[in-house]
Amino acid sequence: FFFFFFGAPPASRSRCREQNNRNMSEHKRILLLGSGFVAGPCLDYLLRRKENSVTVACRHKLASEKLCEGKARCRPISLDVQDAAALLDEVYKHDCVISLVPYTYHPLVIEAAIKAKKHFVSTSYVSPTMASYDQQAKDAGITVLNEIGVDPGVDHLYAKKMIDETHSAGGKVLSFLSYCGGLPAPEASGNPLGYKLSWSARGVLLAVNNNAKFWEDGKVVEVPAKVLLSEGVRDIDILPAFNLQGYPNRDSTPYPERYSVPEAQTVLRGTLRYKGNPKLVKALVDLGFTNDESQPYLAKEAADLSWKQLFAKMLGVVEDEKTMEEAALAKAQLLSDPDAPRVLRCLHWLDLFSDKKVPRNRSILDTMALNMTEKMSYGPGERDMVLLQHKFIIENADGSKVTKTSTMIEYGTPGGATAMARTVGVPCGIAVQLVLDGKITQRGVMAPLTPDLYLPLIAELEKEGICCKEETLTY
Repeated sequence: FFFFFFGAPPASRSRCREQNNRNMSEHKRILLLGSGFVAGPCLDYLLRRKENSVTVACRHKLASEKLCEGKARCRPISLDVQDAAALLDEVYKHDCVISLVPYTYHPLVIEAAIKAKKHFVSTSYVSPTMASYDQQAKDAGITVLNEIGVDPGVDHLYAKKMIDETHSAGGKVLSFLSYCGGLPAPEASGNPLGYKLSWSARGVLLAVNNNAKFWEDGKVVEVPAKVLLSEGVRDIDILPAFNLQGYPNRDSTPYPERYSVPEAQTVLRGTLRYKGNPKLVKALVDLGFTNDESQPYLAKEAADLSWKQLFAKMLGVVEDEKTMEEAALAKAQLLSDPDAPRVLRCLHWLDLFSDKKVPRNRSILDTMALNMTEKMSYGPGERDMVLLQHKFIIENADGSKVTKTSTMIEYGTPGGATAMARTVGVPCGIAVQLVLDGKITQRGVMAPLTPDLYLPLIAELEKEGICCKEETLTY
């Protein structure tokens, strides 16, 4: 009765304030920028912890509302990251910001994080511009952790684990080959391309327009983009159940230094696809489907045209199926290729000889991307797969040599999260939580390449069933 009218005694009020302060200090506020494929698993992971609340920010609030739907402690807002003042205002309100927006915007977010002295996490490669903020981040006392998805991300963790263990035992890594691919599960891989989309169709087409470099037998090998999907392709043997090919992914030459493995004579990081896919994608490139120039006849207000009309225009021939087939094979330099029938099946499957109306979208690239999205999206009950393997040739301290592998195979959940979204989003969420929990204390701009970063990340990932199985090959 006394407490009701006059309040708690001073000592009780003091304890109440201390408890409230403790509760407030334990409450963690996270700003998640973006609502793409990987945002969902990242968000779900972070919301498991009752002390976490997440603000999901997208340019269009409808997207953030959809992501937050049915979730407690999740607040949707509209935010344009190019509005520096609005971005900074939101970053100030949070303890950590996750940037899942296109990588070109990361520097804007890092600048805001530094000004507000808030931690930053992304799944993207550290660009030179991002790296230039290292000292400013250190001065602000913040962690700017990047490259923590699957590739890059999980691949780094298990590569560095094996390399550091080898060095600690007095050994050397003579060769390091790493291949990773987001693929349809075998039962969902039946279309002519043997591929379905777990990310942007536009990105899939443009990714093959990059030159590649890697180390092989102590020499730098350069593969120009125009022959990447022919001369750069190798058969890859991971498991007998999979018929795979791989090709080098951009520039692997910095990795002897990045991975602290200067003794390695061969270092290659590559992309996995089902066998035959590289040749089919190369045909699409050679036929002009990566042309990103605006075309008047593909403007929204232009007259309707069919795929047959568009493809004939691109080939410079009349709209006759037989003539178009021969012209297509000639332009792709496949007239006498044994895989020519499969290439034609693929072109027909993409409706290029049909009277179906083209979804006009400015450029040939963007128009084909729309077509591929319609044709190559996952259907009900279908699942994707992420396959990653490192292969190390190791010289032990006694001079003996051994081959070791680290392999991860992850499948998506039909009707739920894709394997790609989960293996990118969950590592990102774990990284954020470790930073907030004070288990990652390194400051500055970084990737997870040192034991103080990769060991706690691996420990938490293995609790989620996301891990590589390490084996020593005896055959």
